[in-house]
Amino acid sequence: MPNFKCKKIKDLNLPYKLDKLEFKWLCKNEHSSLLYTSFEGENFFVQILPKDNAFLIKSHKDTRLSKIGYIQKALLHFKEAFCEEVFNEANAVKKTRLLQKSPHIEDKIENFIKNYNSLKDPLIEIGFGSGRHLLYQAQKEQDKSVIGIEIYTKTIEQVAKLASSKNLNNVLLLKADARVLFSKLPSNSVTKIFLHFPVPWDKQPHRRIISKDFALECLRILKKDGVFELRTDSKEYFDFSLEILKESFKDLEVCKNEDIAIKSKYEDRWLRKEKDIYTIRAICNEQSKELVQEEFEISNLSFSKEKLCELAKNFTRLKFKGEDFFISLQELFKAEDFLVLKLDFGSFNKPQHSFLKLGQSCEFLFSKPLFTKENLRALKKLESILKSF
Repeated sequence: MPNFKCKKIKDLNLPYKLDKLEFKWLCKNEHSSLLYTSFEGENFFVQILPKDNAFLIKSHKDTRLSKIGYIQKALLHFKEAFCEEVFNEANAVKKTRLLQKSPHIEDKIENFIKNYNSLKDPLIEIGFGSGRHLLYQAQKEQDKSVIGIEIYTKTIEQVAKLASSKNLNNVLLLKADARVLFSKLPSNSVTKIFLHFPVPWDKQPHRRIISKDFALECLRILKKDGVFELRTDSKEYFDFSLEILKESFKDLEVCKNEDIAIKSKYEDRWLRKEKDIYTIRAICNEQSKELVQEEFEISNLSFSKEKLCELAKNFTRLKFKGEDFFISLQELFKAEDFLVLKLDFGSFNKPQHSFLKLGQSCEFLFSKPLFTKENLRALKKLESILKSF
């Protein structure tokens, strides 16, 4: 990831504008400073970390963009405008990385959900890896939208390039936790869901993506006669998943070592080792109720200057655990007339990482969190915690 070090940083005269780039404001604490940066409509934090009598300059990991070129340009302009005695530059990017926006990638879950109804009979693959199966489906089902969900940026970028090279305009890739995304998708809207060779987590089963809640969400978002397909080489994972899926789906098909048209690189590897491959197809045979969306307005909170000073003085890292959610206050940063709170919250298996601006009005920076049931419980607890300071 692009970064560099320097010995000195000049006074930051903010806001600073240059063409499509703007450094808007700075907030800081005793450990680091965060510079709110905007480039071509994308916002992120440039982080300034004092380290070994120098400064490390990089993008903050929780606001990092998939468009690495934007980060490169922002760091380059920051270096030229404010830094002296620069050394240890790491600004090179592998050829596999994207330097500009790809039409096959959606960076923000909220935009994906907003535009979801424009998709055509979506097929979803969770954890598509090399993209071999996903691109096969896109080629085969060109009248449908093929959605890939991954948590690894490099994987998303590589498959986006492959989709472009094959002119597969029906491919859309999203960096997200499928469990979070599924909880916000409309009911009866997905044609197929593929989960091929997920990490089995045999020694840590609580980390598995398949759970009772996940199975129910799959059943809810699938259209009638829609299919959830699991393929795995782990007999333990197969048995575990089968028992869970039986509780939600009435119609299941099970087979072993099925010969299919396209195989992932993992399947090829396991077959060479003569391992068994297990398949479960869970078929939705019912119409689900529409999803009822609940909202939360953090803007209802307000802090006077005196209250902000009191909050800054008394702040301490805090973690609260509920039955199915948690909230963790990580760091507090001071700006000229407001505070920025870094916090993690939500479900234990799918935490949300956010920055919250606290002042006369309050708002989430960069994007609002998704209002899943766990996130909503956590945010209501956050509201009571902040009011208690």
